[in-house]
This record gives sequence, structure tokens and C-alpha cells, in this order.
Amino acid sequence: MLFKRAFIFSSLVILIFSLGFLSGYFTTKYLTIKDTSLPILIEAYEILQNNGIKELPPSPKIEYGMIHGMVQAYGDPYTIFVEPVQHELEVNSLQGSYGGIGVDIERDVDGWVRLYPYSNGPAKNSGIIDGDILIRAGDNMLNPEISLDEVTSWLRGPVGEKVEILILRELEELQYEYQIEFSEFPIPSVSWHIDNDDNRIGVISISTIAASTVDELRSAVSDLTQDGARAYILDLRDNFGGLLSAGVDIASLFLDRGIVIQEQYRDKSVETFMVENPGPYLDLPMVVIIGPNTASAAEIVAGALKKHGRALVLGNPSMGKDSIQMVFELSDGSSMHVTAARWWIPNLQPAFGEEGLQPDIIISPSDPESDYDTVIQGAKAILVELITP
Repeated sequence: MLFKRAFIFSSLVILIFSLGFLSGYFTTKYLTIKDTSLPILIEAYEILQNNGIKELPPSPKIEYGMIHGMVQAYGDPYTIFVEPVQHELEVNSLQGSYGGIGVDIERDVDGWVRLYPYSNGPAKNSGIIDGDILIRAGDNMLNPEISLDEVTSWLRGPVGEKVEILILRELEELQYEYQIEFSEFPIPSVSWHIDNDDNRIGVISISTIAASTVDELRSAVSDLTQDGARAYILDLRDNFGGLLSAGVDIASLFLDRGIVIQEQYRDKSVETFMVENPGPYLDLPMVVIIGPNTASAAEIVAGALKKHGRALVLGNPSMGKDSIQMVFELSDGSSMHVTAARWWIPNLQPAFGEEGLQPDIIISPSDPESDYDTVIQGAKAILVELITP
């Protein structure tokens, strides 16, 4: 049995939960051996087996169905069972590999779709640079009505196939055409770029809290500083969380002392996570933005910076997931995710609760039909005030 301590942070896991794959795993012996602790279960099983007009489903299916009821009766939304196929998809998602060209996309205030390539990704290696404007992808011409989700779909495809893209390089006032092969490669947990409207502001987006995130974040700050950034936006809005230890380490990069979080497992003493050494980024002007999809370890980062007065938190209340899951991989390739502990941020005001982390400044979210990002624009306005003499 493989055990690892982790936060449930994948949107795929939440999707699995919402679709009702709340089930678990019993080995086959529970169906054939009289277990005095489950007499009604065994009795009901034998009634079906001996009297039902239909044959019973194959053993794994009926086992999963049995544990479905057990997990549902347990009554914890984050304790879930993931069947083998879904677990494999989850693992692939957490590993972050996909067939694409390796870019972040963003629509600027003028409606242009700009490309920001990942380091060592196919787009970067082909010559795409930060801020290139996408004009065409394959046979698809860009226009202001096309959503970013649709554009993203044009830039993904079967590994080995190619897509032809046409870009405008604004500073050169020239168009370039590239043939880029879809490749499977690790997606970094951190992406960053200089804001197109104000080159004094660096935008750092963290998609998940992984073991590599601290080093990626250091690289982001270093690169952006070299490019002239004087203030930073830390975007955690679509970050469902990740590793607790990595969340503590990220918060510690910006703090000089104090408690980050406390946690407690059943029948265990409270454990306190402190800033071990003053972080390297104590004086960087920054704001943190959060939203309803900010959860778990991402809430730890934002909450610790808010509690210590290190950065303003903007946006909308976070998800409010203050639990820790253990992930057990079972012998058939399925997995069990079990809520085993709670965490909290001492003296955070208002206290972290079911309503999630409350921003210092609430900014109405963007119109779902629009790609204009009101939260980013609000964050930029605050930073401009901080860095303008």
C-alpha cells in the first residue's frame, strides 16, 4: 500500500466527487467470509446471490458499490474513493502532462490574445516570445468574440501532430508563421510575465502547490526583476491547493518570522509550522488575488500573508477547505482519500471558516462572457499607487 500525505487539490478529484464516485474497496474475501462485524451486509449479499433473477455484477463492481454507501454514510465531502480508471486520470492530471504547444494565453485590454510560452516548451523552442499576439491557429482566425477556452482548444492536440500559428510581434510590427508540434511535457506549476500595460508589474500565476513550486517561484521573481518588474501580483485564483509543506515554504519566502499554520491529526498534539528563516522577498511590493477556486495549500499561502500584514489580499472569498487528506493507493489501482487532519491560521481576522478566506478588498468578478479581468486590473491599480513616486 502506497501512502502519501497530500492535500486534495486537483479539479479532477472534485469532478469525480461531484459525479458521485464516492465508493471504496473491499477485497473479495469480505464477500465470502462470514465477518461478524458486517452481518447485515453479508446477509443482504447472500439474499441477492441466492434469490435474484439477475446474476450479480462482477466482483469489483459490487465491491465498489458496497463501499459507495459506506463512504457516503461517513459524511465527509473530501473523503472519497477513486476507481482505477479515474485514479489513473487523476495521477496523469497531477503530473501535469498534456499534448500542446506550451503557452499561457491572456486577453489584454485591447482584446488581443497574447501568448506567454513555458520555458523549454514547444512554443518557446520554436521562437515564440512573451507578448506575441495570436492572429491565427490552424484555419481559425482570431476575433474578439472568440473565448479564451476555445483558443486554448486550438492550441492542443494529439502528440506528434502540428499546428500552424500566425503571430504579430508588436514591437517589430511584423508577422511570423510557425509550425509547432504538439508535445507531451510537464506543465510548470508557476507561470509569469511582465504586464503588457505596465512593464513595472510582474504577474505570477501559481496553478498548484507542488514540491517544485518554491524553486519555480524563485525563478519567476528573478526573471521578472531582471526584466524591470518593481511590484508583483501573485495570482492564486484557480489553485486548488497541493502539498502542505510546500504551502508553508512559499509563505515563508515573504515572511521574516512567526507562525504560518497549525494542524492537528486525530489523537495527536497540535503541530505548529513556523517561518524557520527570514525569506528573501520581505520588501517586494505585492498583492495576492484569490477566488472561489482558491483552496487548501493556496489558502494557506494567502492567509498567512494576510495575517502577517505582508500583502493585501484582493478578489473574492476562497473555497474554505481547511482539511488534510491522506492518499492511499490500493492493490487494484484505485485509491482512497481520507480526511485525517485540520489546519488553521492562528489569530487570523476574520477567522478562516466555512465562508473561506475573506479578501481585504473584494472586487467583483469579471463578466463570465467577457475576458476582461477586473481583478487583475484592480490589483494593478493598487500596485501603481505603491510604486509611483
